Amino acid sequence: MSATEEVKKVEAESPTLDGENKEENNSSEEDTENKVVLSDEPKSIIMGIIAQLRKGADLHRVTLPTFVLEPRSMTERITDFLRHPDILISIQNIEDPTARFVEVVKYFLSGWHIMPKGVKKPYNPVLGEIFRCRFKHPDGSEAFYICEQTSHHPPMSSFFYSVPQHGIKVNGELKPKAKFLGNSAATIMQGTHSVYLTKFDETYLIPMPNVYARGILIGTMFMEYGDTVSIKCPKNDLSATIEFKTKGFFGGGYNNISGKIYKGKECLYQLSGKWSSVMYIKEAKAKDKKLFIDIRNEELTPLIVEPNNQQEEFEARRLWEKVTDGLTKKGLDYATEQKTAIEDNQRLLVKKRSDEGVEWKPRFFVPSDDGIHTYISPLDK
Repeated sequence: MSATEEVKKVEAESPTLDGENKEENNSSEEDTENKVVLSDEPKSIIMGIIAQLRKGADLHRVTLPTFVLEPRSMTERITDFLRHPDILISIQNIEDPTARFVEVVKYFLSGWHIMPKGVKKPYNPVLGEIFRCRFKHPDGSEAFYICEQTSHHPPMSSFFYSVPQHGIKVNGELKPKAKFLGNSAATIMQGTHSVYLTKFDETYLIPMPNVYARGILIGTMFMEYGDTVSIKCPKNDLSATIEFKTKGFFGGGYNNISGKIYKGKECLYQLSGKWSSVMYIKEAKAKDKKLFIDIRNEELTPLIVEPNNQQEEFEARRLWEKVTDGLTKKGLDYATEQKTAIEDNQRLLVKKRSDEGVEWKPRFFVPSDDGIHTYISPLDK
């Protein structure tokens, strides 16, 4: 049976649980926009994979079926939290350190709403894969982004973003680690990134929230962010704790956040709302909250990417072009075939380097003392 036929068979045989309909009816459209009920996902295939695992097992080496893939690479997906550059650019005009820090927190919260519907994951980048793009801003300035897969086992994506005209640099690395948790799968987002403002000689350290795929075995399948992250500006003794609240089994809502901003140990502000729509801020001693950001009214700055036929062999969109065509146009069988070809080629390259005694090294990044890979311009090599 082909992959496409198997998916259709599972879709036809998979019942919708009674509890799912009840939950859907009690939720708002906004809350359920990223949820997919059982009958819309061929879950039996996933369950067959999960049956081979134990709770707490590392999913890194498990090959997932093609139909759960989002048609873009993780090296590109990282750009999501850079799609509202006006927030970062405006920081350069703020003289008060605390007010600047508040805007950095806003920047951090602005990009999580860009999420595929249902339970989808981006392509796992191959070693040496890169993604490059530019952004053009209304004030005439430009931003540049480059990401390189600097390790495959364990996976690690190193990235660099810069707005030279405004003295903004974002540097970091992402080391996702997936675990099976029973009815959920968690992607623990190890690694961090830093925002550096040249004008003020300030560095802001920012981690990533963890990602959970819920309802893998029973119930409605959906993705959500979870756990608490801490943002810091050591120079000014400013910090923020942001909790991405996961929905409880018997109650609670989707996509909620809460947070506090501190100067030293003193709480200055409190945050609330939904990362998928509207968030609010209020002074710690005030009664009324104010609008912090409504991302529904924020336009995404488009990525400017070279056409695939002008990209290098290991640039993400060209590398995965045929897989993407399969997911969006030609069908799952074609996508699976092309994905397998990429994976087989990687194995051949690994064997060739091993036979020749060649050590692979990143092209654009080098490790630094703080553990974050630092971007090195090719002109500096």
